[in-house]
Amino acid sequence: MTNNAHSMPFSPLELDAAAEVERIAEKIRRSLRFDLRKRGLVLGLSGGIDSSVSAALAVHALGAANVFGLFMPENDSDPESLRLGQAVATMLGMDCVLEDIGPSLAAMGCYERRDGFIREVVPEYGPGWTSKIVFDNAMSTGAYNISSLVVRSPSGETRKIRLTAKAYLGIVAATNMKQRTRKQFEYYHADRLNFAVLGTPNRLEYDQGFFVKNGDGAADIKPIAHLYKSQVYQLAAHLGIPQEIRSRPPTTDTYSMPQTQEEFYFALPYDKMDICLYGLENDRPPAEIAKAAGLSEDNVRFVWTDIAAKRKVAHYLHHAPIHLHEGIQGKS
Repeated sequence: MTNNAHSMPFSPLELDAAAEVERIAEKIRRSLRFDLRKRGLVLGLSGGIDSSVSAALAVHALGAANVFGLFMPENDSDPESLRLGQAVATMLGMDCVLEDIGPSLAAMGCYERRDGFIREVVPEYGPGWTSKIVFDNAMSTGAYNISSLVVRSPSGETRKIRLTAKAYLGIVAATNMKQRTRKQFEYYHADRLNFAVLGTPNRLEYDQGFFVKNGDGAADIKPIAHLYKSQVYQLAAHLGIPQEIRSRPPTTDTYSMPQTQEEFYFALPYDKMDICLYGLENDRPPAEIAKAAGLSEDNVRFVWTDIAAKRKVAHYLHHAPIHLHEGIQGKS
């Protein structure tokens, strides 16, 4: 297995893509009409596979006139993300608007707060520098996931520095303002149009907590949260998502240096992670999953341990607000 859209899927993950598209479309229509009582859907378009497929599913279900897209770049965004998102919107015939969230983030101190925490480990960090957070996962360290900061100076020198817990949490807290600000704009336009908000996490991201609470984790409908990422790629091919997007490595597009999802969060590329997650969810023998994913049995067990650890973190992210009055439901 290789990490690209052309690899043959693990056979238990193969879909009848046409049937699945129709099933999701019918569920979207029924949910809007009977549960949410809204006229259409709003979503952010990032130029990635998940938002592209989600947009195509929404348009298939409701028609382009009832789906509204947002492009929300900021100071660290890759210009390619905007270009690819616009290409998808044009293909689908959607109305869209560009909301540059950079000024809002700057006004709230997002970049200044982040850089302040970076300077706790790299005092000279400043204008002209770029950075990202990476993880050395348990498969490589043999023990724990270790977070590090990678920085590049204006002269091109790159360094990797172990992060303190305080610096790591501060950088992530500041960066999470990006996802929460985007969601503010999505709900603004949803309220304006009497639409609902469409979320774009796939099963792997949803299960493992690869989202920001009340940020990209907030939505009214999540049409692909039951699908493994490999299955999202199958739908992408069926829906005619441009090959340029289907072959693009999944990225976070959050930090000022290019960053893959494996660098930041997942232990392996998505296709291997899907197989390991499937094996764990369906109680398959490690030897079977190791063979399917091209891993050793020890590596599979490492990944399963990592999945279990991330699920503990994700429990908070999934948790609904706690009501302290048992009878509060139904009271005005």
